[in-house]
Amino acid sequence: MASSPLTLSSFPRAILHVDADCCFAFIEQADNPEYRGKPLITGKERGIVASMSLEAKALGITRGMRLFEVKRICPDAIILPSDYETYSIYSKRLFAIVRRYTPDVEEYSIDECFADLTGLRRPLRMSYVEMAQKIKNDLDTELGFTFSVGLAPTKVVAKIASKWEKPSGFTAIPGKRIHLYLQDLPVEKVWGIGSQTAALLAKRGVRTALQFARRPEAWVKKTLTKPGVEIWLELNGKSVMPLETEEKHTYQSIQKFKTFTPPSRHESFIFSQLSKNIENACIKIRRYKLAAKGALIFLRTQTFDHQGIEVTFSRSTNMPHEMIQAIRPAFEKIYRPDIEYRATGIALVKLEEDTIVQLDLFGEAVHIEKTARVYTAIDSLRKKYGKHTVFLGSSLLAHQFAQHIGDRGDEPARKRELFKGETARRRLGIPLFRGKLID
Repeated sequence: MASSPLTLSSFPRAILHVDADCCFAFIEQADNPEYRGKPLITGKERGIVASMSLEAKALGITRGMRLFEVKRICPDAIILPSDYETYSIYSKRLFAIVRRYTPDVEEYSIDECFADLTGLRRPLRMSYVEMAQKIKNDLDTELGFTFSVGLAPTKVVAKIASKWEKPSGFTAIPGKRIHLYLQDLPVEKVWGIGSQTAALLAKRGVRTALQFARRPEAWVKKTLTKPGVEIWLELNGKSVMPLETEEKHTYQSIQKFKTFTPPSRHESFIFSQLSKNIENACIKIRRYKLAAKGALIFLRTQTFDHQGIEVTFSRSTNMPHEMIQAIRPAFEKIYRPDIEYRATGIALVKLEEDTIVQLDLFGEAVHIEKTARVYTAIDSLRKKYGKHTVFLGSSLLAHQFAQHIGDRGDEPARKRELFKGETARRRLGIPLFRGKLID
């Protein structure tokens, strides 16, 4: 049984966490009323389940399940390609609705956000609970699918609250009642506590979130690193994790990961997919005027195993052809011709500000500066005519055999069915509604 409260303050801060239920599948059902009430899956282009409707979930279908397994469980399941263009439109609407109540919104992912309601009771003439309920009602009503919402004094506890009652749940956890929600919650279910930290805590006899929250601060600081200490403080009702409400202007790392179908054993094709990822990652770091000193490359097999290797560059760079020269030998170390691969990925790490290289005796800096001007011109062409107007020869196969597109209907309907005046590059930010008008 839980003993005394962890804190007596109810809402020293009022932090809201909003989480869309089965987001992608619900959006497809909202856009096409004929899909409502039926088991629906998104992720056709990847060959695995990306999102599933509540009806599909009730049949035992889970995220990451292969589509042939889905067909075996439910032959009548509706299987659609992911339409990220439409999902992003709904995402912007989600954030806009929450910002009607507070400007302090952290866009945590495409389908969830945090919001700070602290101090808004008088201006809005509502309690924090009433505000949270009103936001949930607006989201459910205007977007056509449901959201789970949590209200608490801290981000960590708000995240626990939003997951407490799903789908379409609302849970408010005032500070003086936090202990009641933590007493039976496994510590690994706390946001930010990974499997390794949970295993370490279990060795110390800590298996529930409340057991962790009641440990002395000195013990926590001795046992865990700073992120673990911050989670402990948040579980005790002390808000120490600020909302990141500003648009990012820099990054510590940048990742590009892409699945291709069908899977392949062809070395040149797989490396071409990796080359395309590298080009995309370099476009992004050049946009933020950054350069990378190293990279991690990943290959995902058809059996969902991962193979990876780290590469260090001789100097910081944002030029893909230089990275590819360094990465090619590393790729050959982990590639196996007898294995089918379904995805490649790159993470550029050790990012730093891109600076002009000082002149040297051998003219290397002059060559680098000239090459940098070439990429500046290429970026201008891409901005005007499209992302992959100009690309490296090593990426040719990836462009010749485009991912997710074929005779299987793997392209979302929104890409195939354009409004009048739209082109592949010039698009209206409007989803395609496929409902029927009734006289």
